[in-house]
Amino acid sequence: MDIADFFDTFFEEAEELLADMEQHLLELDVDDPDSEQLNAIFRAAHSIKGGAGTFGFSVLQKTTHIFENLLDHARKGELTLRAEHVDTFLEAKDIMHEQLDAYRNEEEPNQEAYERICQTLQQIALEEIGKTLDAPAAAPAPKQEAPKEEKETASASSGGEQRLKVALLNVGDKDRGLLVEELEQLGDIQSQSGDEKRYEVTLTGGVSADDIEAVMCFIIEPDQIEITTLGEAAPAAAPAPDAKADNVTPAAEAPAVEEKPAAPALEKAPAKAPANKSTKAAPKKAAAESSSIRVSVDKVDQIINLVGELIITQSMLDQTVSDLGDQSVGNSSLQNGMSLLQRNARDLQEAVMSIRMIPMEFVFSRFPRVVRDTAGKLGKEIELVTEGKSTELDKSLVERITDPLTHLVRNSLDHGIEMPDEREALGKPRTGKLVLSARHQGGNILIEVRDDGAGMDRDRLLAKARENGLNVSDTMSDEDVYQLIFAPGFSTAKEVTDVSGRGVGMDVVKRNIQGMGGRVEIQSKKGEGTNTRIVLPLTLAILDGMSIKVGNETFILPLSTVLESLQPAKGDMYAMAGDDVVLKVRDEYLPVIAIHEVLDVENAITDPTKSIAVIVQGEGRRYAMLVDELIGQQQVVVKNLEDNYRKVPGVSAATILGDGSVALILDITGLHRLSRAKKEAGKVANPPHLSYYKEAEPS
Repeated sequence: MDIADFFDTFFEEAEELLADMEQHLLELDVDDPDSEQLNAIFRAAHSIKGGAGTFGFSVLQKTTHIFENLLDHARKGELTLRAEHVDTFLEAKDIMHEQLDAYRNEEEPNQEAYERICQTLQQIALEEIGKTLDAPAAAPAPKQEAPKEEKETASASSGGEQRLKVALLNVGDKDRGLLVEELEQLGDIQSQSGDEKRYEVTLTGGVSADDIEAVMCFIIEPDQIEITTLGEAAPAAAPAPDAKADNVTPAAEAPAVEEKPAAPALEKAPAKAPANKSTKAAPKKAAAESSSIRVSVDKVDQIINLVGELIITQSMLDQTVSDLGDQSVGNSSLQNGMSLLQRNARDLQEAVMSIRMIPMEFVFSRFPRVVRDTAGKLGKEIELVTEGKSTELDKSLVERITDPLTHLVRNSLDHGIEMPDEREALGKPRTGKLVLSARHQGGNILIEVRDDGAGMDRDRLLAKARENGLNVSDTMSDEDVYQLIFAPGFSTAKEVTDVSGRGVGMDVVKRNIQGMGGRVEIQSKKGEGTNTRIVLPLTLAILDGMSIKVGNETFILPLSTVLESLQPAKGDMYAMAGDDVVLKVRDEYLPVIAIHEVLDVENAITDPTKSIAVIVQGEGRRYAMLVDELIGQQQVVVKNLEDNYRKVPGVSAATILGDGSVALILDITGLHRLSRAKKEAGKVANPPHLSYYKEAEPS
């Protein structure tokens, strides 16, 4: 078996370790650092170093080796952490991530960045610890010697080369051959024997049991390895730390170059007793992997597509049974079979869809770093609060929502929240508050970006819009004015910075969100803050819909938008100025949308009192939609109309019905906008039916 077969596993696990490292670094309190967090960061670096060494990723290995040694001083209290140290550690993490991506793409890592971060870490050690660790600054050349120095130090501490017996338990022939090859890279093999249940390898060299285990755990589980030291009574993990612990004091007075490799050796103390670095991380992974498996996204998408086809087939059978009429009523077996199929299809659909659902924590976890870096550039003090991290969203939407959210967060930090001195003068806390929240709302997910900043200045926005040549008026609603920030090239920034000011980004935000079938709303109050709301469907695959008929056409309304239906009375309908019509429903006047007028459907019922008014909700408003007939509720498979045809105003997607015909899934707010646009264009100006309604406006 080729060792390259394990590359993907290493890359995935290293990605997770780097993400954990970043999270712990961001949560670290430099005034009172948590030892558990420091140990977790150290273990992550150590595990990455071990894996990188195994696969021959030398630059990554050397970077993490230096980083690990400095972290070891920090967790032992020898390095007093400051905010700038954490910034440097985060930069080191970023460079390690870049190195990982380079190896993933079979490229050479950036040598300049590598040398720079190594020198920076060495300089911190020199200035803060007082150790002459600047020798490895020549470490771009001897960097290969770093692991070797560690081996030599380990050997010296135990009085020479160690003889270790490595037992591989329940390891298959292919994996065993690969592991033996790796052991040959770590030391000299004196003997090897055994079978699949227990295979023993005697190894000599300066490598520690701890490092062997860190390397092996990328391929097999920790409980499949037993390491003992030959010639000593205790296991390798026990005497090794004792021997090195005896060297700690003299090492402090020894040249710094020897102190550096001694640092990771100290971690061996908990090697086998409590569980060493890699063992602490690995059992968690082992436990997780025992109850989960890694599956390609393509396979999941394939299953979802097949379930979608099953739903279509089930709808077809339902249609067939319905057409049989009285014949099917007398066939109880057929009716029972269809009921069972419908129930099982729904359960299967819900189970499969849950596979794609990912908690918003996956998205929110990226923003502490964004907020920290952006606030640092702007010189602002920001507190980030996340709410609803367990709220789940379809994976396809999770991947696409991150970029729009990043733009909105950076916009709040730059334009919304004031400078600390300015906030203090206004009687606000110096630290601004930014809230990211997510929650379910009907069949949608509501994501909010809230800040307690200056809010939006209506007059300033209008003035900027006129300056840019946009058609605006002073009578525009606040909501419409706030939407101006999504116009291409629109920016109120006084000067261009590396954060914002170029007028790009916000228009992309709105376009991307609309492309996901969602919408973005803004609520703001000057001096108090801004709330940007993103409303998205939970999934883009399958939805519950209400089938309606207008003329000879069948349409689908998302069931999550439907509130009720009623038969309108003539006395409840009023003609308004501008050719608008409203329907009075329990003392509330709702705009009327006649679908046959908006979509130019022929042979439809034009008498409103003979139509059915479906009360729907979209973008926080209610509408009354006139339809000819309600067919019923059904699950529909969403087909992207824009990808397969083109963007159609008032239509969000399409689906295939049981009889094989195509039905359009209506966009509530899009239909309202299309209706108003048609009226303004005079396409339905002064329609003859207006005289049907009361001429007086409602009081």
